Amino acid sequence: MQPLIDNARMFGQCPEEFARLAEGQSPDVLFITCSDSRVVPALITGARPGELFELRTAGNIVPPYASEHPTSEAATIEYAVEVLGVSDIVVCGHSHCGAVGALVRGDDLDAVPAVRDWLSHATPRPTGAAQDPEVAEGVQAHVLTQLLRLRSYPFIEKKLKERQLTLHAWYYEVHKGAVRAHSAETDAFEAL
Repeated sequence: MQPLIDNARMFGQCPEEFARLAEGQSPDVLFITCSDSRVVPALITGARPGELFELRTAGNIVPPYASEHPTSEAATIEYAVEVLGVSDIVVCGHSHCGAVGALVRGDDLDAVPAVRDWLSHATPRPTGAAQDPEVAEGVQAHVLTQLLRLRSYPFIEKKLKERQLTLHAWYYEVHKGAVRAHSAETDAFEAL
């Protein structure tokens, strides 16, 4: 913890660099990714403060849209699209994902009921090689499922039809520091 505290003390030493951030935000991209500490969106993309609007959830799950009982995740997505006017949404899964790995293997999650219930939103359950520590196949399929889920949000469907929004599926390889993006032409995740 001490290195984090030391950095936080030094972080605000140049207030002029941050003054413009008080005026508001206008990110172009909503970046939806896993809560995993090894996935750092700003590090992966090189984004500076104010350039990415982030949504981090266990397993980068986008829950079903429900206007009657909205989730925090749905509210974040709606705000990014309708208020901030982002033009792109990236759903970024990653190798060695514990959440997707648990789903692929069919792990018993009864000891962590909140996790179990949250992961139930990952329907259909991702499949892949249960013995693969990277869970590459499962994560990539899962990311594409989350894009389909986003398309079911009425305000996203509208923006897509109006060509005001583009969706992207990424797969981050933790062990390599590499990013692959899904290509609609080849239906494969290819190096950026």
